[in-house]
Amino acid sequence: MNAPLRHPEACPALVLNADYQPLSYYPLSLWSWQDAIKAVFMDRVDIVHEYDQFVHSPSFQMRLPSVVALKTYISHEREPAFTRFNVFLRDHFQCQYCGSPDDLTFDHVIPRSRGGKTTWQNVATACSPCNLKKGGRMLRDSGMTLAHKPQRPTVHMLHKNGRSFPPNYLHESWQDYLYWDIELEP
Repeated sequence: MNAPLRHPEACPALVLNADYQPLSYYPLSLWSWQDAIKAVFMDRVDIVHEYDQFVHSPSFQMRLPSVVALKTYISHEREPAFTRFNVFLRDHFQCQYCGSPDDLTFDHVIPRSRGGKTTWQNVATACSPCNLKKGGRMLRDSGMTLAHKPQRPTVHMLHKNGRSFPPNYLHESWQDYLYWDIELEP
């Protein structure tokens, strides 16, 4: 039985580092089919798995890669960049005061108006209502408590947290390289 044909746009390639680990989990390291084929022709990747889908030119036919591995290992930065996204990922995309996943901002535990700095140890994910409720007060004066004390995450911690948020689409050929307990699409 033939696999259903998909439009090439629906055939992204999972990108693995040279050690066969995903470059990132969240966002999941994916390339478009065009970028994957370009990398194959530039001899930058090895094809690990393919879709049953082909792309054609007048003189050439090729199966679309579903998993590619870089030929050269890319080392991960030792310390993750301080970004809003990484703060949210560290805090599991939940307000550290009430647990809500909605309308997220970040809060300075020691307010900037009181000398607080924008650092890993002083910034926590907060929903807008909790951020407004705390305002420019110190935590002890607000009557609020943090679920977790803010800390500097490691790259490993962010990768681990990213595994909690699987993408909407996962192809069955990716199963051996990803670690989510969900149903995979054929």
